[in-house]
Amino acid sequence: MQTLASKEASYKFGGLGRAQTTTLEDVNRPNLFQICGRIRLNAPRDCFIVCAPILVTEKTAARDAGENDFSRDSAACATEPIVKKKIRAVQYGVGPIGAAIARLMRGKKSIEIIGAIDSDPTKAGQDLGDVVGGRDAPWGVPVTDDAAAMLGESADVVIHSTSSLLPDVMDQLMACLAAESCVVSTCEELAYPFRKYPKLAAQLDAEAKTWGVALIGTGINPGFVMDKLLITLSAASQEIESARAIRIVDASKRRLPLQKKVGAGMSVEEFRAQVAAGAIKHHGLPESVAMVSDALGLGVDEITETIEPVVARELVKTDFLEVAAGQVAGVHQIAHGFTNRVEKIYMELQMFVGAKDPGDTAEIAGNPNLTLTIPGGTHGDIATAAVVVNCIPSILDAPAGLRTSRDLPMCFLPPDAKP
Repeated sequence: MQTLASKEASYKFGGLGRAQTTTLEDVNRPNLFQICGRIRLNAPRDCFIVCAPILVTEKTAARDAGENDFSRDSAACATEPIVKKKIRAVQYGVGPIGAAIARLMRGKKSIEIIGAIDSDPTKAGQDLGDVVGGRDAPWGVPVTDDAAAMLGESADVVIHSTSSLLPDVMDQLMACLAAESCVVSTCEELAYPFRKYPKLAAQLDAEAKTWGVALIGTGINPGFVMDKLLITLSAASQEIESARAIRIVDASKRRLPLQKKVGAGMSVEEFRAQVAAGAIKHHGLPESVAMVSDALGLGVDEITETIEPVVARELVKTDFLEVAAGQVAGVHQIAHGFTNRVEKIYMELQMFVGAKDPGDTAEIAGNPNLTLTIPGGTHGDIATAAVVVNCIPSILDAPAGLRTSRDLPMCFLPPDAKP
């Protein structure tokens, strides 16, 4: 039996605020302290809930006999734990998405942001609240460029938002896992990396299991609107023949970096050159195709993808730039999933400034045919921050290893939810 190292320790019992001095001999006495329950925190590690002893005194005996007037509130308080642990979170990457995530986490009573990591020298050394434009800044939360030092602070979860490309962030993710922190990342290629990067996926899965933690790549797309939403809709199906997801986004309502990312304002020739160089592309459509195929059992064995420009037919003005008629307004991207040369999955993304009818549509052909449409669509930045933060409790409760949006239950995390 494991014993206490010190000769004397002070404990508080229940919610009554009483303190009792207990000696080493008392603690080691059988049945004084009881193991009341066992919980799994990202197996294989076990934690035990140790219940303090019930001490019988004149007062407690009188209470039990009904001679004292204990209110219901006092009795209920006595059954609650004294300390409720908040989720300790680190924000890794404080760009536009990381800033939106940090502001959202700040409003959750169950989450405590203990620090942030960013390599930008203009952000390192600043207060996170000031950097992200928090209304109640400063927060007293540091931003540092020393990732190792911050990861050494024993965060429960690291929110990672630095790059779309999995090979570029492998070292960052591995360091987070080695720090025994769960990870929720916005890296699009991490959303379902098993086909494109099977070796990297296996490496991350093994490392996570070594440390007893879990990680996931998620966001609005990939991670929800073109994969998780289809998978959820499929629960009402008896038979499925094929699946489609179409997302139309008015990029003029989005931030400048995204407008530039889709090529707004370029000539058609410039756009095609940037596509060939890999600079213009929405990452994640093939990952969504693969996730949906595996979840719905469609057996896709080939995934293709095309990227074409959307050319403006008239002048389009945004808060950041102008696109003349004949210039590129954005991107039109299509991914196909084939099984034995038969199309089983179709995913289409139109993201351009001036889109007239934005919206998200998920369709399943089968028994019955199902269609779900979100008029106006889901705002990418707002919804990405929401999906990431709402996933935090689920990833902390998930089995150790590399997880996906397909695996985890997703629902709203109320601001006042208890830790």
